[in-house]
Amino acid sequence: MDVRDDEPALTYPIPGATPLGPPQEWARLRQRCPVARVTLPSGDEASLLTRYADVRQVLSDPRFSRLLNADDAARISATESGGAFNNEMSNAMPQTGEAHRRWRRMVSKWFTAKRMAALRPGMEAMADRLLDTMVEHGQPADLKAHLAFPLPVWVICDLLGVPDEDRDRFSYWSDTLLNLTKYPQAEIDAAQAEFVAYMTVHVGAKRAHPGDDLLSDLLTATDPTGYRLTEQELVYTGQGLLVAGHETTANMIGKMVAMLLADRRHWERLLGDPSLVRPAVEEALRMDANPGLGMPRYIGEETEVGDTVLPKGTTVLCSMAAANRDETAFEDAGEMILDRTPNTHLAFGVGPHSCLGQALARTELGAVLDVLLRRLPSLDLAVPVEELRRLEGLVVGGLREVPVRW
Repeated sequence: MDVRDDEPALTYPIPGATPLGPPQEWARLRQRCPVARVTLPSGDEASLLTRYADVRQVLSDPRFSRLLNADDAARISATESGGAFNNEMSNAMPQTGEAHRRWRRMVSKWFTAKRMAALRPGMEAMADRLLDTMVEHGQPADLKAHLAFPLPVWVICDLLGVPDEDRDRFSYWSDTLLNLTKYPQAEIDAAQAEFVAYMTVHVGAKRAHPGDDLLSDLLTATDPTGYRLTEQELVYTGQGLLVAGHETTANMIGKMVAMLLADRRHWERLLGDPSLVRPAVEEALRMDANPGLGMPRYIGEETEVGDTVLPKGTTVLCSMAAANRDETAFEDAGEMILDRTPNTHLAFGVGPHSCLGQALARTELGAVLDVLLRRLPSLDLAVPVEELRRLEGLVVGGLREVPVRW
């Protein structure tokens, strides 16, 4: 059958019923309308997938590309450019085919388990420094402002060999380039131009004086044919790491801590058995009901998904968060089970465009949780969970603040 025309198009993103809970609409959509019409912030229509099997199928199928700048693709945001998925970076970087696979192979070599393990002590030291400042500030304090927001940008700046004094500029660029509604097009364009100008100079400086960082390694890395990344690819690789790795991880740290403190038994269990930190991170990723936009995809040919025909030119929104609550894929899907196994959630996607930095994000989340349990075992939310406020307007979802006491 075709996408159901008798169902009115839903406004997307769909807000949750509570700050940490999923939209009530998800369960109905999975049962009755797994391929639903939605209206994006731009006013364009797309098709929303909410079932685990459908989301996994589309993300694994290379025919569903990231060509969101195609003439008949839906624009995501109301800005002139159409948002982060239609910006200069997405147009400049290879999104499909061998060029994309070559870029991905060259960059992914850096995100090995061994490299992430080596980075972890540095992350924990950063978290300790940030917590020192938060404790000195006094309670209650906003854990997001003091810890969750700055930590990932510090990590990314270290990866790129960016001086500490430029971290605030990277935070601003990240927020500007990922926000759907907060900034006018002129400010987004200015931020984009400033970032490209900065990174172009920075790549040149790294070429002259390489360091022990990702960018320096990529400058000399070659694939088996001898290909080296171009200047433009290096600049936009830096931007990709920033926009994909800052806001997503910053907001996930806040949501993870809030979820664990919302039911004090989870926090107490982790204090009693820190070996549960790793599976707890995975369960928090699965339970995240406020991930933002999900992964948009574009199909250039007529295709069937979930017994529904998607016409050529359809933009598809894969809601990994809705899929991660699918009872056909996860027993007691609505319950947070810290030692859940297996936990094959789709928080980082799957297939040729799965999140390249997922090992980095997992390491950051685990490092933060370990440090918090060690430093502040009495940590608790400073407001009732229902008073937490959602962050609106970002491609990624989150909480505006995470007030805590200890």
